[in-house]
Amino acid sequence: MERSLRAAGSLVGPDSIAAALRRVASLAFSLLGVAAVGLFWWGAAALFWRRDPILSAFAPEATLNALGGILSGGTILSHVLASLKRVLVSLGFAVTVGVPLGLLVGVSRHADRATSVVFQFVRMISPLSWMPIAIMLFGIGDAPVYFLLTVAAVWPILLNTSAGVASVDARWLLLARSLCATTWGTLLHVVAPAIVTHVLTGVRLAIGMIWIVLVPAEMLGVSNGLGYYILDTRDRLAYSELMAVILIIGALGFLLDVLARLALRLWIHRPVDQQA
Repeated sequence: MERSLRAAGSLVGPDSIAAALRRVASLAFSLLGVAAVGLFWWGAAALFWRRDPILSAFAPEATLNALGGILSGGTILSHVLASLKRVLVSLGFAVTVGVPLGLLVGVSRHADRATSVVFQFVRMISPLSWMPIAIMLFGIGDAPVYFLLTVAAVWPILLNTSAGVASVDARWLLLARSLCATTWGTLLHVVAPAIVTHVLTGVRLAIGMIWIVLVPAEMLGVSNGLGYYILDTRDRLAYSELMAVILIIGALGFLLDVLARLALRLWIHRPVDQQA
């Protein structure tokens, strides 16, 4: 009984109260920032739509009305699902390519020297620059979109995986050698668990890159997706819907980043008995 009372007291102790106050303050500042951006948006729209009536379609009131209509109508759902499918498939391709290459570059100095200049050169080329080549190689449809998104996502995963291998404690590798572990055994039981945090960080960055490239990539002739919907609203001169879709894109991207950060945090703070 006494032990349980102590535990209950620790839950409402000064440290927990201070932590709760910090979380409340952080949330308050976040909401204040959102409110400031909304106020700026409303003020800019009110200032400029008097000069050009078309700009009134971009005002917050028109945008929120259009957003409500899109969400209640349900037409946006198929486009969201199509875009999320392309994100997940491309991320899978990027992980499949980036993690093994990152392991190879991190483990082998010769591979690192042979690929360093090439990788640094190619990764600085905008993924959108490959659009004409992607169309010539894969035609019209999902294939060129997958290619562009994979090209955008593979570099953060590859480089973070390589950095993770380089940061592995040399004493662990020495211990593995002293126990006569094979190269594959060392990679599987020593290196791989040690670089998961780096890989997850690379995946989070890759998701951000994919989400940025997704909209222009979906303007390559596909018949669904958020990028296609942006073009459709432009062609229909439905500018309030266009702004509503932009808000949806931002909200989904924010949610994906939150999920990636949550996965990273759960891995870092997993129970000690699961860290072996």
